Amino acid sequence: MVTYTADIQVETQGEPDIIDITKKVEEQVKKSGVQSGIITVFCTGSTGAITTIEYEPGLLKDLPEAFERFAPRDAVYEHHLRWQDGNGHSHVRASIIGPSLTIPIIEGRMPLGTWQQIVFLELDVRSRTRRIVIQALGE
Repeated sequence: MVTYTADIQVETQGEPDIIDITKKVEEQVKKSGVQSGIITVFCTGSTGAITTIEYEPGLLKDLPEAFERFAPRDAVYEHHLRWQDGNGHSHVRASIIGPSLTIPIIEGRMPLGTWQQIVFLELDVRSRTRRIVIQALGE
């Protein structure tokens, strides 16, 4: 059993950055040497998220608009009232989407769909340098 761990970094401009990290994750799968197993992509921090989307202009507009419907920026958040940091909605959005994604590795590759990309979602109100941990397990 092989365990391979690596970090990648992404620079963000703040919400609603949606950054395609598929190629970076594919590079790590290749470096891991794992032919059959799983890879986990994990964002450290509580205001970022990892998911998959079709990375195209329409969805890059639709997704932030959907965030506004389910966790509006201007709603009252106890987190914001306590800390006065303006990112209560960021925490709620990140909690719903989640900080990680696990993908199978089959024959040394991730079996992503034709239009499926792995993305990091910056949900915080300010720019950040984000650390994403990649861990592959398998043979």
